[in-house]
Amino acid sequence: MEIIETPYVLGEKNKKAGKVFTQDQFDVMNIQLKTGEEIPTHHSDRDVIIIVRNGIVSFTVEEKTVELTNEQLLYIKPFEKHSLVAKEDADIIVMKIKNESLNDQ
Repeated sequence: MEIIETPYVLGEKNKKAGKVFTQDQFDVMNIQLKTGEEIPTHHSDRDVIIIVRNGIVSFTVEEKTVELTNEQLLYIKPFEKHSLVAKEDADIIVMKIKNESLNDQ
């Protein structure tokens, strides 16, 4: 067992993003954004699961926009272009899952 700390730091500074845990099969990131902060369009070569712990976040994935809260999860397929903007101060967990078939190519 391992406990991974992800302290809430938005009171101290603006945007925070960084890896908090890595294994062979996945990476876990914590992203914290103040209202209005955004992350521009990008993609990942991995399956991605988004968990909003606090706040509301607007995600645009392949030109379709959804607002996520802590009552939902978002799954993003490899190479889908996506961006996000915090509608409220937000605390987000991002899990990037290794896709074996992509790495065998």
